[in-house]
Amino acid sequence: MIWPQEIEFQYFILCGTYLCKPKMIRLLLLYKNSFSNIQKNIWVLAVAMFINRSGSMVLLFTSLYLTKSLGFSISQAGLILSFYGIGGVLGSYAGGWLTDRRNFFDIMLFALTLSGLLILLMLLVTTPIMICFVIFVHAFCADMFRPANAKAIAAYSEVSNRTRSVSLVRLAVNLGFSVGPAVGGFIALYFGYKWLFAIDGLTSIGAAIMLYFYLPRQADKLDHGISKVLEDKSSSAYRDVTYLTFIFLVTIFGICFFQLFASVPQYFSTVCHYNEGIIGLLLALNGLLVVIIEMPFISLLEKKEKIFPFIVIGLLCIPISFLILKLGEGLMLWAIIYTFMITLSEIFAMPFMMNYSLSRPHQARQGQYSALYSMSFGIANIVAPIFGLGIAGRYGFNTLFFSIMALSSFAALGFMLLSKRDRREQMQRQ
Repeated sequence: MIWPQEIEFQYFILCGTYLCKPKMIRLLLLYKNSFSNIQKNIWVLAVAMFINRSGSMVLLFTSLYLTKSLGFSISQAGLILSFYGIGGVLGSYAGGWLTDRRNFFDIMLFALTLSGLLILLMLLVTTPIMICFVIFVHAFCADMFRPANAKAIAAYSEVSNRTRSVSLVRLAVNLGFSVGPAVGGFIALYFGYKWLFAIDGLTSIGAAIMLYFYLPRQADKLDHGISKVLEDKSSSAYRDVTYLTFIFLVTIFGICFFQLFASVPQYFSTVCHYNEGIIGLLLALNGLLVVIIEMPFISLLEKKEKIFPFIVIGLLCIPISFLILKLGEGLMLWAIIYTFMITLSEIFAMPFMMNYSLSRPHQARQGQYSALYSMSFGIANIVAPIFGLGIAGRYGFNTLFFSIMALSSFAALGFMLLSKRDRREQMQRQ
């Protein structure tokens, strides 16, 4: 027998479904339209990045591998991981220099293939010096790829959909990060950490193969105008004070955001007592949320002329997220809410940061500007584990969380001031 209350409840659900149907259709259309009119070659780049990032579990679990399998302390693990950042900074600089002078297609293939082969050496090395060396050279080659990839996005996209093109490649990266940590956590738990290095190497080589067969190589062009720009030192990114300030603030953002990979997994393991499988799923949730939310969100906002307010919102999400983590005290629900808030930080800030770095320079200087942008995250990768794990190991995670909250708030204020300076420069140019 069906009670009247049950009939009323079913009627309410049916009416709600009917009323919400137009909104659902509009939402689905928005999601569909956010992927429209993006060039084929951008899709090829995106698929290659998905293949590559599906195996990129190393940075997420290396600190646990160093402490649990090799017996290093948390502070030692942070110091070793800083070599990833050092290699990334130098690799980004080299990649930017080469990208302004050589074909970006060749640089991408070289970087992916060599970084994939080098990470396989982690299967053999166990001493701190050799581990630091392998991590350094792997990061050097891996980050040579970034400026070339940025120039490829600029070359294969149009100005009108550049932010969405950036977001599509980021979506592929984050979809890979959704798959990678979830699978990687269970592989580390049941098969051992060394399998992660093998998978990471093979997927990097697989991404290179994908680009080789499906991405057209643009012919090298002898452009005297570009040569003149390169000879003109005043056009250098290193003399652009506004951009250098931007890079400084992006670095602070990276230091705060990268705690998601540098110190938060240790917090989940040592304080919350989550196993590798749970940690992997929480990190995968970050990538999955980016996949679901970012493209339609950017589709709505890409025509906005003012981009700095969105970056500021992204910065302000960081102190909120770490306050949530502090208040949660190990409860799973609060860890999930933290992951959601830190993901909003990424979604608001990163696409607009990268679009600014691609749109500001002359085409001849895109490699140099993109290299500086990549170097900012490389420096953040150096500082984040030393800063995060160093403070956590000596003073505890609560002190670390309050430090990150203060630092990210400072960066948000910096972007507010930079927005005013950038507006004044635009008015002067007009």
